Amino acid sequence: MDRVPILKLGDLLLVSIQVDLDDQTVLALKEDLAEVVVARGARGVIIDISVVEIVDSFTGRMLATIAEMCRLLDAHAVVVGMRPAVAITLVELGLSLGGVRTALNLERGVALLDHVRGAAP
Repeated sequence: MDRVPILKLGDLLLVSIQVDLDDQTVLALKEDLAEVVVARGARGVIIDISVVEIVDSFTGRMLATIAEMCRLLDAHAVVVGMRPAVAITLVELGLSLGGVRTALNLERGVALLDHVRGAAP
């Protein structure tokens, strides 16, 4: 099983998914990320899925779960780099990822987090 690297950038974490997302990898990511968010006191998490070509319903639900988990741990999450085919698949599966912030690329994701965190009390 591959592990997804979690990089620290100030009070942000960058999750750079560079492998195919099977069920075990996504579950491990959820556990790893929860631990790192708490251990490092992260205030924001960027999940880069730009190399992900295919998602299934489980992976889509887990992305939403991971974003909600981050919120509960006091960290804002943004999914960046979603390919058009992935967006189409998620819509066709009926997974709107409600409540999950998205951005087209890493730069826009960082700007979105800066904006959201600046508006937070």
